[in-house]
Amino acid sequence: MKIETAVFELSAGLSSQLPESTLPEIAFSGRSNVGKSSLINRLLNRKTLARTSATPGKTATVNFYKLNTLRLVDLPGYGYAKVSDAEKKRWRDLIGGYLNDDRDLRLVMQLLDIRHQPSVDDVQMIDFLIETETPFMVVLTKADKLGKKALKERLQAFEEFFADYEGIFYLPFSALNGEGTDRLREIIDEVTLPVDNA
Repeated sequence: MKIETAVFELSAGLSSQLPESTLPEIAFSGRSNVGKSSLINRLLNRKTLARTSATPGKTATVNFYKLNTLRLVDLPGYGYAKVSDAEKKRWRDLIGGYLNDDRDLRLVMQLLDIRHQPSVDDVQMIDFLIETETPFMVVLTKADKLGKKALKERLQAFEEFFADYEGIFYLPFSALNGEGTDRLREIIDEVTLPVDNA
């Protein structure tokens, strides 16, 4: 990941505004306020490239960040109750439009708050990714907000939750102290760099 080349490319509020897929893409999915923009900023070693907000539901567009060899794609947060049904439908159509489009999507990073059990919306999203055979991993955000004992307990709870699924890889992450950042960068490189057949 050559993070120094990262630039904000565009925001798409409708499926028809999605740009042509010309590079491998890594998408970030999760509930409102789970930390998608903060994760992107940490990965890119920037403070404000991806717009973060304390207000849930703020990211209502698909935001594209272009690097020299790939794109990072910030999907709208789902599950925020205080928006109209029409707006929720637009978000659903937009997320679905992106995921169902013929794109060079290498991996979805599905973000879950490590402090809480996955919501109904989270489970629906994970089930959708499995059903559509979309490659994904789970990133457990806000790991810095737990002490060692509580962190161990929550990881055990996620292990039990994921026992019903086959082969889900998950990783604790903190945008605050950087835990998990290097591993996520390695994974992005693994799935986006060209294979050398020489």
